[in-house]
Amino acid sequence: MFKLHRCSGQNFAGCLLERLGEDSCLIDAATGATTAASDLPRLIVGFAAGLRSDGLHPGDRLLVSCVLSPASTIAYLGAMYAGVVPVPIEERMLAGFGNQLLALSSAKAVWTAEGTNCNWIKAPGANNQHVRLLEGMFPPIPPESLPPHPSVENELAVLMPTSGSTGRPRLVMVSHGNLKANTEAIIRSQNLGTDERAMLIMPISYCFGASVMHTHLYQGGGVVFDSHFMFPDKVLNAINTYACTTLAGVPVIYNILLRRSHIRSIPLPGLRRFLQAGGALAPDNIREMCEIVPTAEFLVMYGQTEATARISCLPSDRLHNKLGSAGLPLDNLEVRIVDEDSRELLEGEVGEIEVRGPSVCAGYLDDLRATKCKFKDGWLRTGDFASRDQDGFLWIKGRTDDFLKIRGLRVSVGEVETRVAAIPGVSECAALGVKHAEAGEALALLVVPENDAEECSAESVSEDFGDRVRRALPPHWTCSAVKIVAELPRTANGKIARSQLQALL
Repeated sequence: MFKLHRCSGQNFAGCLLERLGEDSCLIDAATGATTAASDLPRLIVGFAAGLRSDGLHPGDRLLVSCVLSPASTIAYLGAMYAGVVPVPIEERMLAGFGNQLLALSSAKAVWTAEGTNCNWIKAPGANNQHVRLLEGMFPPIPPESLPPHPSVENELAVLMPTSGSTGRPRLVMVSHGNLKANTEAIIRSQNLGTDERAMLIMPISYCFGASVMHTHLYQGGGVVFDSHFMFPDKVLNAINTYACTTLAGVPVIYNILLRRSHIRSIPLPGLRRFLQAGGALAPDNIREMCEIVPTAEFLVMYGQTEATARISCLPSDRLHNKLGSAGLPLDNLEVRIVDEDSRELLEGEVGEIEVRGPSVCAGYLDDLRATKCKFKDGWLRTGDFASRDQDGFLWIKGRTDDFLKIRGLRVSVGEVETRVAAIPGVSECAALGVKHAEAGEALALLVVPENDAEECSAESVSEDFGDRVRRALPPHWTCSAVKIVAELPRTANGKIARSQLQALL
């Protein structure tokens, strides 16, 4: 089942097309429409030819509106095949960030699926008079009639918006070589076969979603796109309907499956693996997922957009003794833990994670200052604090900007959120720091209970619940507020939108 061979040429999209197999397909779960292996190359190459005929040249940038459907993937890969640089953005983010990304990327055109509202392009003061608007698919053509753009390994393949929680994206310069190196390393770490089919509920504008699409097509498998996760049982049923072998998600996805779905009564006999990244999932929730679906592996991963996607992976067979770890680095990456002066630290000491290897990107587009801060002497400074144990496993403690100082002691926001989420009756938690006269800084917690929102809106219930949360915290974690909320604000990629937390208090 396992295959991995070097393809001819350096264009990642061209290489991916060479590797498509009989099981390769793109499926839209909303309509059931299937793009089969025989049609995929014709559509992707046809899209590339359409861009060329419409006046786009290699190196030009194309803003790609991404929805959970095959069309966005065809546009993304078709642009890359033509040497045009896609700039993927989730469709619902266009109105808010479309003009910003157009200016950042100097994109010459915007592609959208048919029927997308693009009034934002013509908004007063948008200054988009010279930007072409392309809609829908181009006619398919035989793939042999247009070879891929002859890209070199370090040539720009995609400008990927960062998926941070601040709402101010940068554009990471991802090369064809970065994509190939990271895709192949992920495939090895997950032991993906040639008959895999992923259930994708994240857009490919998020590096996690893009990496799942890349790896499964690169191995000759398929991808199912489903936008129905607000109804999680529909997605679980679709996993069975379309014979999916992989489900990937950020922590909130698994929290919803455990608390708001019938996963305990919907068997998933064909599912081989769960993939989890995009933040820490409470260890108890990982154990629970493994107990509910014991036939599927649970792989915990850590990564950053600046490293193309994945940096490390905790294999399922090490959950018994390494649960809570971010795993081992991928086999083509070097990882070290350093202090403030970039001196490498010893086993067990906490410092910043730095990464070096072929999937570390060149930097941010037209942002030399940020690039110099983040990339130094070939090393990516992740901004994440961690330690390594005697076996080389990474244990992430928090981010450089996600620590509070309470009574002079450093407290990790990530550790607080994980501990609170483990309290019985709590579904999830977001923590932030607030000024405190005695402690200097104190915790403020936004807590989503497992109960219905209506149940927890009563003031007496909220007070009792808040007191119970406070009592479960260590005494030195001064907590000035616990607020019950129905849900936490999220970015387009499912991460906590930390820039919106203060307003909720």
